[in-house]
Amino acid sequence: MNKIKKWLDIRFLKFMVVGVINTVVGTAVMFIMYNVFHQSYWISSASNYVVGSILSYFLNKYFTFESKKKSLSQVLKFVLNISLCYLVAYGIAKPAVTWMLQGQQGALRDNLAMVVGMVLFTLLNYIGQRAYVFKTN
Repeated sequence: MNKIKKWLDIRFLKFMVVGVINTVVGTAVMFIMYNVFHQSYWISSASNYVVGSILSYFLNKYFTFESKKKSLSQVLKFVLNISLCYLVAYGIAKPAVTWMLQGQQGALRDNLAMVVGMVLFTLLNYIGQRAYVFKTN
């Protein structure tokens, strides 16, 4: 229980505030790409994370984790973390939702898979940013 409390501190609350901002911006991009511009599941969800990740890096670096470190290494760790979280979260979400909603309309499945992917991504991303990218000893 103490380990959970350690992770659910002010940084978690700040991460969630940043996440709301990223979610509003990124989700708008994702669903507009999919539903208005008729881009694929992968292009739409990737667009979300390209736009949201740039915003996320700066907000989490300076606001959430208050990192003063200026290094290419930190940027590369952030990119690696975001990339792995994206691939894992959406790679799980798409087949899982497709399987659970067999027989449903493709657009419904894809939209729900994108929402499930967002939730998985958020959890994985927080762990990766806190424990790896902006880790404080």
